Amino acid sequence: MPISERASKRALGKRAVALVAAVSSVVLLAAGAPAASPHRSGDWATWSKDAAGSRYAAAEWRITPRNVHNLKVKWAFAFPESSAPVRSQPAVVDGVAYFGGPDGRFYARDAGTGAERWTTDLSGVVPGARPSIPWDSPSVSGGRVYFGDLRGFVYSLDQGTGRVVWAKQVDAHPAATVTSSPIVHDGKVYVGTSSGENANNSPDGSTDDPNYPCCTFRGHVDALDARTGGLVWRHYTVPEPRAVGTWPSGATRYEPSGAGVWSSPVVDPHSGTVYVGTGQNYTGSAGDFDTMLALDHRTGAVKWRNQVTKADTWRGLCNSPDPEGYCPGLKDGSALDYDIGATPNLFTVGGRRLVGVGQKLGVYHVFDAATGEVVWRRQLGVPLPSGGISGIQWGTSFDGRRLYIATYFADPGKLFAVDPATGRVLWETPNPADGCTTGGAAAHPEICSLGHGPAVTSSPGVVWEGSNDGKMRAYSARDGRVLWTYDTVRDFTGVNGLPGRGGTISGGGGGAVVADGMVYVQAGYAPDYPNPGGGDVLLAFGL
Repeated sequence: MPISERASKRALGKRAVALVAAVSSVVLLAAGAPAASPHRSGDWATWSKDAAGSRYAAAEWRITPRNVHNLKVKWAFAFPESSAPVRSQPAVVDGVAYFGGPDGRFYARDAGTGAERWTTDLSGVVPGARPSIPWDSPSVSGGRVYFGDLRGFVYSLDQGTGRVVWAKQVDAHPAATVTSSPIVHDGKVYVGTSSGENANNSPDGSTDDPNYPCCTFRGHVDALDARTGGLVWRHYTVPEPRAVGTWPSGATRYEPSGAGVWSSPVVDPHSGTVYVGTGQNYTGSAGDFDTMLALDHRTGAVKWRNQVTKADTWRGLCNSPDPEGYCPGLKDGSALDYDIGATPNLFTVGGRRLVGVGQKLGVYHVFDAATGEVVWRRQLGVPLPSGGISGIQWGTSFDGRRLYIATYFADPGKLFAVDPATGRVLWETPNPADGCTTGGAAAHPEICSLGHGPAVTSSPGVVWEGSNDGKMRAYSARDGRVLWTYDTVRDFTGVNGLPGRGGTISGGGGGAVVADGMVYVQAGYAPDYPNPGGGDVLLAFGL
């Protein structure tokens, strides 16, 4: 075929693809889905796919319900062996996948082949006692890559070279951490800060010390200047902790504290509003804990707040053999821990702008986006004693027609399709019962469970969700049938030459990423399956 003819056919093909994407966009906007981002339609540039938190790959036309069963691993990337779990969901932009590793490095790899573009070692950027582990998903915007780390820093890297443009510590507390994936809008980087101070009774959350004067961390949402990293505004979720007495051990007691911001904010550019959820108190009972916040994107001023749990004071000692005195909300042997750890969804129903969010209690809440008025609520998971691990953990998806919501340790976890107008359950599919008796998980019944930790993702006709049983699954968006299953609990050799093995599909802030005919999945989150001599893996699937 002559070169000119080949070029003509390629151009025709590109025009056809563009037409398909344009038609898809028109249909989605009519159905109430968010408007397109400034990126290519096939890109997945931020944790939630777009500013509205849809986690919906609207332009995906290659992978369909009819051919999804043909997906195969195209390449694997194996991380060096590490005690930290993998949790940095990739961003995929202009044919490059950007992601962090538990080894303290940040990677840019060819999205189709896994070939190296660049690698940045973060360990020497700002030396410190805790490692510089990327702890969330990056956002790619304006030629920069933005992400946070385990020790409370936010970074901006050059998209083309990986050069560190700036690194800013958003919180100097020894236990501060950034699990909130940043979102970029109007020249600002919006990001939340949480901490590990609640996990145990110690400054950095690594040990259990009854003599530690707990607790002093305050959650907050920040707007940083995207160019310089300078702080534009900050909203603290609790008042400044003050000494109010002593613990049973004699250590000083501080209240209130906590209300960390675990998840990524979303932004409505039309109203200029940032929406984000918060976690529970560590001590005391005050502030914006377990709250949906609507903040002015220019100033951080509160437009409205809706607190969905009226008392929720919890930390690791609530699960100790003798928690009395440490957990004032403890009743009948149970405390709460009902964070809003999930990222919200913005959508429109009947001309009314709504914002919805899942809670670890197992409830999905929907509010009027302008006023905060409750529109509907739906209980999808039954809470377990002393910890909301049976509810909705990290995030949900909206495809313009349905909300897709998963529950975690709900015996078993389930995947739901829900009517966005009323909360009516359209279908529900339990984590398949053979999840722990087939594949690599079958050898580890003491580890395996039927729960959905990751955020839910959708693409036209397909819903994507992984499980603690180490399996990634594709479900029919129409009726919830399982269309494809891949067991990741097996050995891989990475394109980087290292051995790796999959495991629990990454929770802790991530889920499947669907971009340009490929699906990207991090495998190896806690609970860990035995993996002697190897690390966790990023898997890239294609047809």
